[in-house]
Amino acid sequence: MADEQNFADPADKLVLLVEDDDAFMDFIEFMVKRQGFNVEKAADGEVGLWKARNLSPDLILLDLMLPKFGGFDVLKELQAHETINIPIVILTGASSEFAKEEQLLAEPNVLAFLRKPVNPSELTALLHKLLGTKPA
Repeated sequence: MADEQNFADPADKLVLLVEDDDAFMDFIEFMVKRQGFNVEKAADGEVGLWKARNLSPDLILLDLMLPKFGGFDVLKELQAHETINIPIVILTGASSEFAKEEQLLAEPNVLAFLRKPVNPSELTALLHKLLGTKPA
């Protein structure tokens, strides 16, 4: 019972979802909100980077294939001092990214790399683990 006190409330956590596919974004948003987290969305890299810097989310779910400012560029910019401690989970459907997975995971704030289609229970378990929250 004492261990339950060590868990944070998902309602106190903000997850930033940076994804340009509307249907996938809606699906991920539904899953994350269902677990009790707050969600902020960005449909391109430029808005995603702005929201990361100004909202200080607790975690970022980042697609790599984004319009305006690509996911790799966003990731590079997130290595700056004000955002370096925000955990990032990469979400990608690009098959050409297999060789880059190891390189991406070497970035200090990239904690996981998930391929689309994302397994809902794998994603939600990962969010709770990384954010120190307890599933609903």
